[in-house]
Amino acid sequence: MVEFYINGQSVEVQIEDEQTVGDVLKSFEQTCEENEAAVIGITVDGKQITAESFDEEAAKELGKNTKFEFSVVTKGSIMESFQNLSVLFSSLAEKMEQVPLEIQSGHNKEVTESIKKLADSINEFSHIATLASLFPDTFKEIKINNMDFNDFFADFSQILLDFEGALQNNDSVLIGDLCEYEICPRLNSISSALNF
Repeated sequence: MVEFYINGQSVEVQIEDEQTVGDVLKSFEQTCEENEAAVIGITVDGKQITAESFDEEAAKELGKNTKFEFSVVTKGSIMESFQNLSVLFSSLAEKMEQVPLEIQSGHNKEVTESIKKLADSINEFSHIATLASLFPDTFKEIKINNMDFNDFFADFSQILLDFEGALQNNDSVLIGDLCEYEICPRLNSISSALNF
């Protein structure tokens, strides 16, 4: 019996005319497109299928007990993630506004937590933005300050490097200026762009 798992959940699937692993993968891809979903990972019989091994694996005959495991992302889940990030970046902007005051008050633990949260959130955003590129018709129109994601983050990265340097040098004036005039406005811009 052929087994199917989508995002770790067992799924009942009826095999019809599919003869090879490739037939099943093609059929599944079509089902995903019809349901506004995209495959981001495939494992067949415990072996991860990479771009390099795809053709070789796809040519294999379908076995009686072939096990397919798919990691799938949907357009809806990406939209939901972006909306959650919108709220997150809005609250981060408020937190980062407090950083200069927290530094002056000696609340270094809060500052460290805010900065870690900022770094984690940017990583999460980058991950979701990469997945969003699988649905270009829906997500390529999203701009932050009239820039696409890459240009925006190329610009923002430099500011974050300056911020890191200011923290290392305990330059509270520069930290305050960067938070107020550079970082917070950009976090609010990200929040606005993702709130659709």
